[in-house]
Amino acid sequence: MQVREIMSRDVECIQADCTVQEAAEKMRSLDIGSLPVTENNHLVGMITDRDIVIRAVAEGCNPKTEMVRNVMTHDVASCLEDQPIEDAARIMKTRQLRRLTVLAPDHRLVGMISLGDLAVDSRSPELAGQALEGISQPAMPRGVAVLGTPY
Repeated sequence: MQVREIMSRDVECIQADCTVQEAAEKMRSLDIGSLPVTENNHLVGMITDRDIVIRAVAEGCNPKTEMVRNVMTHDVASCLEDQPIEDAARIMKTRQLRRLTVLAPDHRLVGMISLGDLAVDSRSPELAGQALEGISQPAMPRGVAVLGTPY
């Protein structure tokens, strides 16, 4: 089964040249915590409510004038719409993501795939469990002790 068969196609995005305030207002109105950032229908980043707090508010930026491009996350994990869903689940597990952007072969944003899509729509619901297992593991820096044992 390919990603295109179970992905959500109606993805709300924001343009990189919009303000942080516009991004926050859109997130509030849609009751979501992240938005893919696009330029000319191509994915260039992701902005989350955490990005807004850590990279804009905490730095004293003016949300009315600060551009999304300046506070967004640039390194966005994605998969292609024609990849097997197992590939998407593996990326989600490895990168500890609950949702993953989906691109066309020309790198246009065409959808999103979520743990819910894997659990409900795939013929292999255990994929969601495997991905969630990876997401649930804490990402600890090298050398940090966990209960007295080096990680």
